[in-house]
Amino acid sequence: MEATDYGFISILPIIITLAIAVWSQNVIIGLFVGVFSGVVILNGFNPGMTISLMVSDYFVPQMLLPSQSGILVLMCFIGGLVALMEKSGGAVAFASSMTHIITNRFKAQIATWATGIMIFFSDLGTPLIVGPIYRPITDKLKISRVKLAWIIDTTASPVAVLIPFIGWGVYSMGLIEGEFLEIGRNESSFDAYVAAIPFQFYSLFAIMMVPLVAFSGYEFGPMARAEQQAQAREVLRDDSGLEISDNLSHPKAKAIFVWLPLLVMVGVLFALLAPFGFPLNPVPSLVFRGALSSAYFYSAMTLIALLLIHGVKTFKESMVIYFSGVSRMTSVLIILVLAWSLSEVGKNLGTAQFIISMAEGNFYAFLLPVVAFLFGALMSFATGSSWGTYAIMMPLIIAVADALGAPMHVSIGAVLSGGMFGDHCSPISDTTILSASGAGCSQFDHVRTQLPYELFNGSICVISYVMAGLTESNLVFLPGIALLTIGLYLLNKVAGVKIHNTSSV
Repeated sequence: MEATDYGFISILPIIITLAIAVWSQNVIIGLFVGVFSGVVILNGFNPGMTISLMVSDYFVPQMLLPSQSGILVLMCFIGGLVALMEKSGGAVAFASSMTHIITNRFKAQIATWATGIMIFFSDLGTPLIVGPIYRPITDKLKISRVKLAWIIDTTASPVAVLIPFIGWGVYSMGLIEGEFLEIGRNESSFDAYVAAIPFQFYSLFAIMMVPLVAFSGYEFGPMARAEQQAQAREVLRDDSGLEISDNLSHPKAKAIFVWLPLLVMVGVLFALLAPFGFPLNPVPSLVFRGALSSAYFYSAMTLIALLLIHGVKTFKESMVIYFSGVSRMTSVLIILVLAWSLSEVGKNLGTAQFIISMAEGNFYAFLLPVVAFLFGALMSFATGSSWGTYAIMMPLIIAVADALGAPMHVSIGAVLSGGMFGDHCSPISDTTILSASGAGCSQFDHVRTQLPYELFNGSICVISYVMAGLTESNLVFLPGIALLTIGLYLLNKVAGVKIHNTSSV
């Protein structure tokens, strides 16, 4: 039977995946049930045989594809280095070195923002490191803890998703490459991801909002009331919230634990890829992943050597940390394999073809990015998982964009931004929870005060995606930032509250 003969039934695995993921708030369960249902549709209901076919026809073949197995291996190298970075104490030492220059509210906000950006290699580590370090300083300057939570939340995942060579980028490139192979697009996933960075409007605008708000001195909505309350009370003496764990700090830790391994990583990467013309010329995906794996390995070895030299960790302790980081990647690897498998099931059912047939003649291609952004935001908000949203949305949007002639890079950026938007607003997102804890405020208060800022950002993104869908220009983010700035100015004039600097360190 032709794949397109399944008609409406072809989209049932996607619907089931979404429904189960939202209901269970677990993307792995949703993806597994979605693949299971697709195999049942293709082969009939036989529980024992269905599981066997899922393994033999989908899971194993997806893992054995050279391009995709390379991603699975690379993610393990990334997990090992990130764990070492987090537990070396280097990030805490690096962040602590930033605090001596802070004398007023503006500097405190900018220093917190800059430190969060610099600790880009660990989105979940940012709230655990930056929050406890800057909390005493922001308390003395009478900056509300919900404001601190917003800043560290904004410099966690939104920063990480813009970096192509860490876990977020490699994971997303794996989803992109799998679908590019299906549609026969002659473009490397790395090139596509880099080309999509200017279209990740939500992350770009979120990062820009912090200095804009700090410079203006205005707040609006519940955040303004929280800042007024912080100004009116005595300096906080309650240190409730997450403290810096002993696993994340060490009295002998140095800032060099962060910058030297990263320098080694960049040096090794460029040394291995320069003969291929990188970064001016495209590099084959397998070559890029091999070089990146080497870069992460030598970066980890450099850090282990530093830990030994400074007496922070023994070799055995370092290796235990390294392999704990590798094992921490298990859920990510499972999501990738399930996402690739669901995409393959969809191909066999003709899911994309059915959606395309419904859209043709009834849908303007330039609107696909804004639809992808909004739908991704809703799904991510409901599940609390941007990575899960990418796993489900990316293959589908790429296939539809290719068939409708919609701007591909804009569409990819829209999926990444939509997932980030929903994740940032969701009360059940891990970074939301950790940011509130790291700042020492309630999760509810963090979500309540942050939401108007993110909805304002999201509204600017909607306008920007319409413009990008029409023009396909990678400079659309510039008028987007201008709209963001003007919008904030007008909002402050109408509903903003000026927060005066009433304290200093």
